[in-house]
Amino acid sequence: MFDIKAWIIPFLISLALTPLVKKYSIVAQAYAKENNRTVHHGIISRIGGVAIYLAFMISITFFMKADRAILGILIGGSIMFMTGLIDDLIDIRPIVKLFFELVAASILVYFGVGVEAIYFPFGIVINFTLFSVLFTICWVAGVTNAVNLIDGLDGLAGGISVVILVVIGSISIIERRFDVMMLTFILASSVLGFLVYNAHPASIFMGDCGSLFLGFMISSISLLGFKSSTAMTLALPILLLGLPIIDTVSAILRRTLKKKRFMEADKSHLHHLLMNQFGHRNTVVIMCGMTALFGFSAYGYILNEGMGILVMLFLLFLVELFIEKSGMISEKYHPIIGLCRRIKRKLFQ
Repeated sequence: MFDIKAWIIPFLISLALTPLVKKYSIVAQAYAKENNRTVHHGIISRIGGVAIYLAFMISITFFMKADRAILGILIGGSIMFMTGLIDDLIDIRPIVKLFFELVAASILVYFGVGVEAIYFPFGIVINFTLFSVLFTICWVAGVTNAVNLIDGLDGLAGGISVVILVVIGSISIIERRFDVMMLTFILASSVLGFLVYNAHPASIFMGDCGSLFLGFMISSISLLGFKSSTAMTLALPILLLGLPIIDTVSAILRRTLKKKRFMEADKSHLHHLLMNQFGHRNTVVIMCGMTALFGFSAYGYILNEGMGILVMLFLLFLVELFIEKSGMISEKYHPIIGLCRRIKRKLFQ
């Protein structure tokens, strides 16, 4: 079972290391750059992910014995951390980051971490024997970039990651996957220590070294925990990652419609639009709360498939309405609102 020290020690290590990382940032000149998309002002370190990574890796050596699958996750996570750190220090091209994401995902596959089948509600099963490698690589790259994209507000990526990790860890207890439980709780605790300094107004950012590392770890841990379970499948991690995935898909559609490159950043992400209406701190609370509700739908699915699906559909309906009202994809994109208007006109004719 879970040792309470495995929750406390990573938190304390991260709490102690983060100020040291901030001091090192002065020497390395690793500061977040201000531009028309940023919401911060002043000189703020952008390599806070170093504290998260070190707290996690140090704690893992004390509290876990790595088998082949976990070793693959740690190696892949280290590759993503180093890729992000180099990008934070000297800036590298997006295509280079994508290349190393694919390398890290391939290492996962080599060490035996991947999806074998997807179990949908009501007994529908899709076997991925032939496409396991391709699906695993796409899943890891997609989730990693999704977490990276939401790292735009103080405490947002870290807060959502903690919620996702705690929910996955809690579900793993039900599934008696104590290896997954230890990984998720140790990582969540490492992030919590960093969040003390990253909460609004942040004095340090996690940077790409943190967001790429967290994205990779969440994607790979979900594969480790759900690849062979009949009750828990990839449908549930998808629920937990609902907001990052929706934000990523919206960004792809938005930039495609505007004939922009996918890697070209903008200020039309979900967190930017929410911040315009609710402010910085409230936006983080709202998005973490929504992620927790998606997690609740995962629990609902365990207890009752029909109830879980209803909760999920209701949440997706609310998100869809916001996307249409805000013009997140396009000012002309409003299928549900447009349908409601047409029905209303017919009723009053």
